[in-house]
Amino acid sequence: MRSQDHDRLFLSPPHLGRHELNYVHKAIEDNWVAPAGPNLAGFEADICAAVGVPYCVALSSGTAAIHLGLLVLGVGPGDEVLCPSFTFVATANPILYLGATPVFVDSEPDTWNMCPRRLREALDDRIARGKKPKALLLVHLYGMPAKLPELLALAAEYDLPVLEDAAEALGASWQLQPLGGFGRVGVFSFNGNKILTTGGGGALVTYDRALAERVRFLATQAKDDAPHYQHSEVGYNYRLSNILAGIGRGQMELLPDRVKRRREIFDWYRRHLADLPGLTVALAPEPAGSHANRWLTTILLNPADPEDAGATAATPETLRRHLETRNVESRPLWKPLHLQPLFAAAPTYGGAVCADLFARGLCLPSGTAMTDADLRRVAEALREALG
Repeated sequence: MRSQDHDRLFLSPPHLGRHELNYVHKAIEDNWVAPAGPNLAGFEADICAAVGVPYCVALSSGTAAIHLGLLVLGVGPGDEVLCPSFTFVATANPILYLGATPVFVDSEPDTWNMCPRRLREALDDRIARGKKPKALLLVHLYGMPAKLPELLALAAEYDLPVLEDAAEALGASWQLQPLGGFGRVGVFSFNGNKILTTGGGGALVTYDRALAERVRFLATQAKDDAPHYQHSEVGYNYRLSNILAGIGRGQMELLPDRVKRRREIFDWYRRHLADLPGLTVALAPEPAGSHANRWLTTILLNPADPEDAGATAATPETLRRHLETRNVESRPLWKPLHLQPLFAAAPTYGGAVCADLFARGLCLPSGTAMTDADLRRVAEALREALG
């Protein structure tokens, strides 16, 4: 069957409901399309309610939220920020925006997030070198909660502020508490591939009112309180528009259903791919206390001895290419940042775990609009590739 015989199955496309148009139409009718207005305030209130945090600033992207979050936590030129290596580049790029240096920490195999043991190693070594890190940037990869008790305990022990990158983890929780509210600052993304989208956008949440007001000030070009345009420091054009916030309001009404469907898709793959040789649907089961949003379903290949019935000669790239012939998008796991040319000089602690995950892993189509027929199409293509 040729690729053009089917519509393309994308990895994680936007999935809009019926409610978004109501908010967008209202904004247009009221001529309220600038980066302020009822949708923007309402979207921020919706995020606060979903996360259980009192203050939110909606911004133009998750990257902008990380940038301002690090800035208000005091990160500046010459500082170091602890960051997982196994994450998207948008996590670490804002560290460079501020003239600081990322210090990369390897993953642990249970959740693929930052390894507490390696984190302690990094902290002790940086301090011994006279360079105590300024902040800890904590990520919940693919919507799976990180090992929060251990990581937060280390942050407290070493007196480090935590920026919680929950860009992939909206709707996930730890011990029934939503992710995004565990750090001094939490960050979400509403990019087109996320579980909810505004087409492009992000948000910063915090328990600290003064910090939220500072972020709001910086995000609107740092305009001083004056009748004319007066500026005493560098500001940024980072506010989300009232139109896009309207899309976000409609999307937030769908969050429980979207998480439920992503988890159903993960379970479908886990059941129907269980007999494929050398392939494991990864990050199952969830660690005790974790409730993942299953943003993307991921698989790992076992490239051990081909004579082993539990191994395969296939690689993530051969699977990806075969899926492409069936017009199915898939994608490798994140390439660790310590292996990226951009960060070649950055200090790194460990690295073997996330490098191995990258070498063996692939993300499968996981969009919430997928039907069972779509899922069967992916599974059949994988069966063809694995013989």
